[in-house]
Amino acid sequence: MHGSGRLPRAVRLLIVARAGNRLGAFSMSFLTVLLTTSFGASTAVAGAVSAAFGLATIPSRLAGGRLADRIGRRRTIVAGLTGCAVAQLGLAAASSLTLVICCAVLLGLVFELYEPPSQAMIADMVAPSEHVRAYGLLNAALAAAGMGAGLLAAGLGRWDLRWLFVVDALTCLLCALTVHLVLPADHRTPPPALEPFVTVAPWRDRALLLLLATGTLFAVIYLQIMITLPLAMDHQGLQPADAGLLFTASALTICAGQPLMRWSRLNTLSEPVAFVFGYLLLASGLGGYALAHDLAAYLAATVVWSVGDLLLVGRVYAVVARLAPASAKGRYLAVYGTSWGIAGIAAPLLGTQLLEHAGPAGLWSAMALACLLLAILQPALVRYVTSRGDDDQRRSAPAELS
Repeated sequence: MHGSGRLPRAVRLLIVARAGNRLGAFSMSFLTVLLTTSFGASTAVAGAVSAAFGLATIPSRLAGGRLADRIGRRRTIVAGLTGCAVAQLGLAAASSLTLVICCAVLLGLVFELYEPPSQAMIADMVAPSEHVRAYGLLNAALAAAGMGAGLLAAGLGRWDLRWLFVVDALTCLLCALTVHLVLPADHRTPPPALEPFVTVAPWRDRALLLLLATGTLFAVIYLQIMITLPLAMDHQGLQPADAGLLFTASALTICAGQPLMRWSRLNTLSEPVAFVFGYLLLASGLGGYALAHDLAAYLAATVVWSVGDLLLVGRVYAVVARLAPASAKGRYLAVYGTSWGIAGIAAPLLGTQLLEHAGPAGLWSAMALACLLLAILQPALVRYVTSRGDDDQRRSAPAELS
């Protein structure tokens, strides 16, 4: 495990490989369009298929965590990416609506397999003091690749939507090959002294479930930006497509802010303080959306909440990785990661209802208030998790000395 300075070579290669995969990961945004334009499906059917895909990603992530701990990080990443490529090629080649639906559900079942082992591999190889920076760098790399993905999608989508799925499948295979060739082979390590006598059950860990609850609330807030922002702008008479400019501005802010994360004053912030500042900035940015009436105001608010995101991203994953037993990091990270699957179902329903009944100002005001709630709850929860970890270490000390 490496301390401060450059991240381990394997972690840097993993981040590069995941960024390459993200560069091609634009096809799912066009699944509903493919269903309606190429197969004549109704909007309701397209929405139901998209929801089925989202629902399937929840067991996919849980399976990824279990496989990461059972068969190894590298094998699970390669299996997940290969499965994604097969399902996406099936979508590109499908000749009937039934086949498209089957391939979409199959894609959902393998779509999140590689996330828990990727996060667990970082936790394995990077010193705890560097977890936040490593996870933040992964997020920045994915954000930067996402900007390029939008440009590729714009070009290929005008030609034939099926080619989006072909290119996405090729990037998955390329990433899988890179991971297989350059990352260290999986090897089984004996569990710590106490663990053979304890059944690790993440779903019974109260601290993890509390983190999952706050993480789900954060994911619901975050997905409002990703899903509902274009609709909210349309309600105000602005161009919905300009939301793409806001997403690009956010990605640029996150990427440009990465060097700041090595600044000593930011790097030494305690986790509770960092969470408070992060959520306050997120609340300020979303409050800015509630007051915005032109694109310039939206851009300014986007930069503000993105700086808050910069403080938050990776920090909670570091907390979860520290909470998890050594032999169950994959499963713990997977359970926490289901927050995004749950939010993926809840966020569109909540956001559209708020938008319809309270308008854009009401939607963003409600999200800003939710951020203020998290600014109160998350630091207290992190203190509880940290104190529990210290207690566990004290209890295990006699066993380790004996």
